[in-house]
Amino acid sequence: MRQIPVETSGATVMVAKAPQPKVKDRRTGEIATDMETGAKLMTVDVMFAANDEVEILSVTVPESGVSDELAMGTPVVLTGLIARPWENEFNGQKRHGIAFRAVAVTSLAATASNAKAA
Repeated sequence: MRQIPVETSGATVMVAKAPQPKVKDRRTGEIATDMETGAKLMTVDVMFAANDEVEILSVTVPESGVSDELAMGTPVVLTGLIARPWENEFNGQKRHGIAFRAVAVTSLAATASNAKAA
């Protein structure tokens, strides 16, 4: 499936909802894992503001790529963000959308406090 790189340098990005394990099957509670690495996947909802527009995006990230203390309102950087269009059919209904995935979600709050201390 096609992957589209997303430019984030001109955007303001903040955590809208703290990271949660990505659930693969809601009936069983099975947690999703990366098909290539086997790493546990997390979902981080972020507020993405660019070009006078604001959206809430759910971004899938490997657990190792989620920095500590990502509370609501924390400014973050999304490393390697890509968008992937998807489409499926369930019970005769077609659905489609865009899935977002990043290599890492890193807090800028820790970076700012380290810079002040220096």
